[in-house]
Amino acid sequence: MLLNASIYIVFALLLIDCALLLLVVLMQRPKQEGLGAAFGAQMTDQAFGAQTTDVLKKGTVFFGTAFMLLSFILAVLMNAQFQNKKSQLNTATPAPVAKTQEQTPAAEATAPAPAIENLEALEQQTAPTIVAPEPAPAPAVEPAPAAEPAPAPAVEPAA
Repeated sequence: MLLNASIYIVFALLLIDCALLLLVVLMQRPKQEGLGAAFGAQMTDQAFGAQTTDVLKKGTVFFGTAFMLLSFILAVLMNAQFQNKKSQLNTATPAPVAKTQEQTPAAEATAPAPAIENLEALEQQTAPTIVAPEPAPAPAVEPAPAAEPAPAPAVEPAA
């Protein structure tokens, strides 16, 4: 929360600095009297003195330096925020999803791919092993008693 607020504050200061730097640069009197004349070069000489160009040059250096520092600070804060979010994603474990009979392979194919940050977490998880129930033993069948061999038919002598 504090990190987000500091990012917004530094960003607002950077925008203000950009606007002031733009104005100071545009107000400087170039050798050809370009935009400096448009802001009334003689009026600024009367208001700020004859050394206006020195003041504007110092302002340019000041606002340029502030721009570089604020940009660096904003980059460091944004990196810290990115690392914070990345570590939160890596530590969070997704809840297991129970498959129902209604789910089809087509529904699984259209599911979104996991985020790249979660791949390490998904690789570390072990898939639950499903143990099939042992089949019930077959009922014991007693062998049928062996049939006694049928007596051979008596052969009568031929008369």
